Amino acid sequence: MSGLRSQFLQHLAPTSPFPLMLEIVDAEGVFLIGREGKRYLDFIAGISVSSLGHSYPAVVEAVQKQAATFMHTMVYGEYVLSPQVSLATLLTEQLPEHLDSVYLVNSGTEATEGAMKLAKRVTGRREIISCYKSYHGSSQGALSLMSDDTFTAPFRPLLPNVNHIEYNCAHCLQRITEQTACVIVEPVQAEWGVRPPFDDYLEQLRARCTETGALLIFDEIQTGYGRTGSLFAFQKYGVTPDILLLAKGMGGGMPIGAFVSSSARMRTFTEHPILGHITTFGGHPVSCAAALATLQTLLATDYIAQVQAKETHIKKRLQHPLIQDIRSSGLLMAVQLDSFDTVQNVIHHCMEDGLIVDWFLFNDSCIRIAPPLVITLSEIDQACDILLSALDKVQQA
Repeated sequence: MSGLRSQFLQHLAPTSPFPLMLEIVDAEGVFLIGREGKRYLDFIAGISVSSLGHSYPAVVEAVQKQAATFMHTMVYGEYVLSPQVSLATLLTEQLPEHLDSVYLVNSGTEATEGAMKLAKRVTGRREIISCYKSYHGSSQGALSLMSDDTFTAPFRPLLPNVNHIEYNCAHCLQRITEQTACVIVEPVQAEWGVRPPFDDYLEQLRARCTETGALLIFDEIQTGYGRTGSLFAFQKYGVTPDILLLAKGMGGGMPIGAFVSSSARMRTFTEHPILGHITTFGGHPVSCAAALATLQTLLATDYIAQVQAKETHIKKRLQHPLIQDIRSSGLLMAVQLDSFDTVQNVIHHCMEDGLIVDWFLFNDSCIRIAPPLVITLSEIDQACDILLSALDKVQQA
């Protein structure tokens, strides 16, 4: 075992008993490069983060330029910093008029936390509703939204007054009442193995929230920034939230998140109490510069316009007896197999042959596919060849 790998195991806090242990020394485009020069095609984009691939020139240039200009200066919201202002301005120009105020944070989890506080502050209510098999973060507040006892039981007590409804269940919407501060939903449920909304479910959800005065929060941490074939998934489905959560693909590989709502709602954080929500590193200038370059690139290119064709191409290529189903919304895809063991064996064979795929938190019998949006058709073919070969090996075994 190399010295670096040994130190990794000794000094970095673990998250699972079986880390992937890839030693990455470089990355470019859709490829990660290992210590021995082996190239791995990244078919999950760091879990939907690297939408422009790795080391995208415009993002690297923006990071280098901003780092050489200034980095941290003051806690978020006190100084006028051009990277923050430029990013918030361009972002809100892409959104409906009532989503005109951006609170910049460091991650998707922090975006969730801030949005929950905002909903309670605005409505004066305490109940929060989320969906079964949804994931909105791992801090204690965000974790409270998770329904699975496997992940929550060891950390209880969590937040009170959190209830759950079934995603895509119209009848369940009656559980949203005048006591509900907010309903937080992924427009496409990601960690359940990619579950798009049925028919007019999101429209009915929007109507019920409006009827009861509950705020509708769309968690687009994983579905945003072109992943589903539109800049944001809510645009694809024609339903707008009261609060929008962003992260992952937002920063082009740099850590950043945001929750977005109306200026009137956001102003409630400024009094009773003052500093109702604060963050030291949220909106870090270097991360904002990267996020601005990422958004500018997505708006100036046809990467998002190509998503549907690439989605179709992958689904046509992935025909195999072990594949039971493929669910997708753009380049967020779940390849349904029969068991966790099969999935793990496929992941292992793929990695041996230079392809990175993964599984889902609440559906471990699915293969996760979420490549960088910049991936070419020839790179897709390369990835599909490796994946099909892995499926063949598992089937033969």
